[in-house]
Amino acid sequence: MTAPQNRLAITGSIIELEQLRHTPAGVPVLNFRIGHISEQIEAGQARKAECELPVVALGELARLMQGARPGDEVRLTGFLAAKSLKSKQPVLHVERIEFTEGMNHGI
Repeated sequence: MTAPQNRLAITGSIIELEQLRHTPAGVPVLNFRIGHISEQIEAGQARKAECELPVVALGELARLMQGARPGDEVRLTGFLAAKSLKSKQPVLHVERIEFTEGMNHGI
């Protein structure tokens, strides 16, 4: 049996950034949203794929995102998890961030 997999890599533009906050344990947390637009092939036909995705960064990644601005282009890698115990809406928990336009750093 294959182990369950949960990996997501996506590029997009930052739509909005919330203020940096901290968990009760003192871990920095930053929530933001990205917008993604691309063309994908589905059933042999080109299809426009467009979506907005909620993202959360913790620790050093949250601090890194403090310098970001709406409109910045990013490549994100991470995993999906439910927003909370009461909301099963998926949120991307980012593990790697690369700024793809105008910034030459990532983590």
